[in-house]
Amino acid sequence: MGPGREVRLKSGYIIKCEDYKKDESGEVTEVYCTYDEATRSGGPEANRKVKGTLHWVSVQHAIEAEVRLYDRLFSDPEPAGHKENSPADFLYPDSLKVITGYVEPSLKEAKPLNHFQFQRLGYFNVDPDTTPEKLVFNRTVTLRDNWSKRG
Repeated sequence: MGPGREVRLKSGYIIKCEDYKKDESGEVTEVYCTYDEATRSGGPEANRKVKGTLHWVSVQHAIEAEVRLYDRLFSDPEPAGHKENSPADFLYPDSLKVITGYVEPSLKEAKPLNHFQFQRLGYFNVDPDTTPEKLVFNRTVTLRDNWSKRG
C-alpha cells in the first residue's frame, strides 16, 4: 500500500494511504491514512472500486495460535483407480500445513469443537489439543476449491 492507493478496511471505511514511515532496516513502521466518511460499511458510496480489502487484528492485542491447514490427502481424485500403483503413491505431501496465526483476544475463551470462520481462509474448529496456554485451530472447510488448480 503506497501513497495515493485506496483500500477498503473490512467492516469499516475506504481508506487512502497519504504517507508512511520506515525504520533503518527499511520496514514500514507507520502508515498515515485518511478515510472517507461516506464509505462506512453499507454507506452510500461503499460500492466504490478499490484495490483490495484489509483484514486485520491488532498486533498489541492479538493472541498467537497454531493453525492446522488440512488439504486433500491424495494428489489424484481416484488413487485406487490405477492398477500399476498403490494409493500410497498418490499421497499429497502438503495435505497438512501447520502455521502460526494471530487471532482476536476473544478466542482465548474458545472451547474444543467451537467453530469460526477466519476471513478468506475457511472454516475452523478448536482442536481438543488446545490448552489455556496454546490455542489450536483446524481448518475444516476451505473457501476455495484448489482441486481444479492441480489439474
